[in-house]
Amino acid sequence: MAPQTTVSPQMLTNSPESSSQLRQLSRAIVRQLGILNTAFGDLPLSAVQAHALFEIGRTPLTIKELASKLSIDKSNASRAIKHLVDKKLAQSQIHPRDSRCLIVQLTPAGKKLLARLDIQQNQLFQQILAQLTTTQTQQIEQALSLYNQAIFSAKLQMGYLIRQATPEDDAAIAHVIRAVSAEYGLTADKGYSVADPTLDCLSQIYAQPDAHYWIIECAGQVLGGAGIAPLAGNPGICELQKMYFMPDIRGKGLAKRLALLAFDFARQTGYQSCYLETTAVLTEAVKLYEHLGFQHLSAPLGNTGHDACEIPMLLALQPK
Repeated sequence: MAPQTTVSPQMLTNSPESSSQLRQLSRAIVRQLGILNTAFGDLPLSAVQAHALFEIGRTPLTIKELASKLSIDKSNASRAIKHLVDKKLAQSQIHPRDSRCLIVQLTPAGKKLLARLDIQQNQLFQQILAQLTTTQTQQIEQALSLYNQAIFSAKLQMGYLIRQATPEDDAAIAHVIRAVSAEYGLTADKGYSVADPTLDCLSQIYAQPDAHYWIIECAGQVLGGAGIAPLAGNPGICELQKMYFMPDIRGKGLAKRLALLAFDFARQTGYQSCYLETTAVLTEAVKLYEHLGFQHLSAPLGNTGHDACEIPMLLALQPK
């Protein structure tokens, strides 16, 4: 069984009840669409074979490429292709650019069956959409797109552990912050957070009840982190601080996940807004914050000491 991304129970951003409801709905959709049936609709194809037919019909693929597109193991993809070849719906040949592997494409019979499959599925979804208004259809498309992306990100995050920082992590997370800062040219002499005198004892700084620091760990190695702490002189406002990630874990959705975890902690602690300061050099971070709903401010709040961070932003923490 593949390892899972782990968080402690108090860090979960969604209740067990909401997770159970989503699981139940997902199961119901799979069943209603007939995915569990031996045959895919009226055609002599299993669900895996039908999906393989769809993908190969778009472009010839290797077994490895097909397995990736279908999110199945290579042996399962190989069996599906064997069935299609046995039914003379597909054929394999030496890859034109790599003689070590085979590439699979549809036969004329396979293309003909794919056309029937398209008609069958189009009719099914036309009947489904006939039950919905245009607005409802758009809402479902948007929700399913988010759901699909969340599933994809969750798979990318397998094997990573998200937990509270401990004194044993202080040296490792300080190294991460210094390494990432150096990567982007955020040197201590320019007034960035890498100059903070508390950098080597973060677990102690964030040990107060209204603050928290999380780290991301994989195979015993600390690879990133982020913290929440009160913004001095601004009651009800917390600050998202020291959010840094090593290159190895970027692009997996972990920054968004950690930010959502931090916002949930902030709400539970009683904060109404979350503040941050960043710089245009960190283009990916700015885009993430905007995507999360942060609004740009014309001037900074409080006195964080990070004079070089020219982009102050604020997020209203709406009740969940």
